[in-house]
Amino acid sequence: MADTTIRWVADQPVTVEPAIVVGAGAAGLAVAHALMNAGVPTAILEKESRLAEPWHRRHRQLHLNTHRDLSSLPGLAYPPGTPAFPHRTVVIRHMNDFREENRLPVQFGVAVEEIAFKGDHWAVLTNAGLRLARHVVIATGRDRQPFIPEWRGMKGFAGRIIHAADFGDAQDYAGKKVLVVGAGNSGFDALNHLAGINTAAIWLSARNGPAILPKRIGKIAVHRLSPFMARLPLRVADAVMAATKRLVFGDLTKFGLPPAPSGGASRLTSDYTAIAADDGAVGAIKTGKITVVPVIREFTRDGVILANGSLIYPDIVIAATGYRTGLEPMVGKLGVLDGKGVPLFNGGQADPNLPGLWFTGMRPSIRGCFANAGIMAKAIAKRIAGSAGASRQSGASR
Repeated sequence: MADTTIRWVADQPVTVEPAIVVGAGAAGLAVAHALMNAGVPTAILEKESRLAEPWHRRHRQLHLNTHRDLSSLPGLAYPPGTPAFPHRTVVIRHMNDFREENRLPVQFGVAVEEIAFKGDHWAVLTNAGLRLARHVVIATGRDRQPFIPEWRGMKGFAGRIIHAADFGDAQDYAGKKVLVVGAGNSGFDALNHLAGINTAAIWLSARNGPAILPKRIGKIAVHRLSPFMARLPLRVADAVMAATKRLVFGDLTKFGLPPAPSGGASRLTSDYTAIAADDGAVGAIKTGKITVVPVIREFTRDGVILANGSLIYPDIVIAATGYRTGLEPMVGKLGVLDGKGVPLFNGGQADPNLPGLWFTGMRPSIRGCFANAGIMAKAIAKRIAGSAGASRQSGASR
């Protein structure tokens, strides 16, 4: 059992807990499970009132792009009969089942506002008071805050501008003229759904060409090959993805899509661009149902001026423009974030000047977020349990 220490704060005793996990999403649940299995008592702080709140908020057509066999939490399979690409309600139930089966001590309604390093422990300021911990694992997710750029003129636009996170019901777009901005994972998710709707028009504006693979080739779910792809050198994985994309889709630049700036595997590691999955959108691009247009220059009251000077008149603009971690208030003073707010280290990596601070679930993985959550959880638990053991041995020798 890990040591528990008492500190005095404003003349009041405060227990230094062995480990606190911030966030009870897939990454947080997985790392808490691994820590507890390693004998490290762990508290899980979740700001929402229930598990999987982001999944509850997403549109009702949402399915995983990753195969169920590679999208489960450690030691818990999906029930028999679960579709290959589980619906969001199935994912929500899976996360709750995992929590209940493993008796994970999630404390709901506790929001972490800031953490500070105190030399041999961490001070965790929450809306419910101060907590102290030897180790803090930040697992609040890389898609915590939807991001929409500040386009010129957008505030005067008479139509609707929404983020892809608020896509809603695909049927609501029937008869509408829709502009999707961004050809990443969330952009193609929206396009896959819109391709089956009787819209008035669909445009796709993309600054960069997509890193995209088909959801299936014949009856084979492409994501099932991800463990093999993850073991390949980046340049080899890039080449395999590029060859697959070309073989299945042909040359998409013929339909107006810009070329991808680099290989799909390389973009995962360099700019954290997740690989998109096609489930009908590419076919709609080829048939002309989806028209690829240049990037946005500015908005007018009634339309959008594109980079080539042409004008289109969408009713709805869907910004598939990514997310931010929103970690600046919590850890921004520690110098552990890059310019986009992404932690500089992840999983079993740590800053030697800030011992006891860990991040998980902050970067996309070719394996998918659930499989990667388990891998990162094992790495973090191994490091924390090892440091606790070393501390006990050091204490015993004195």
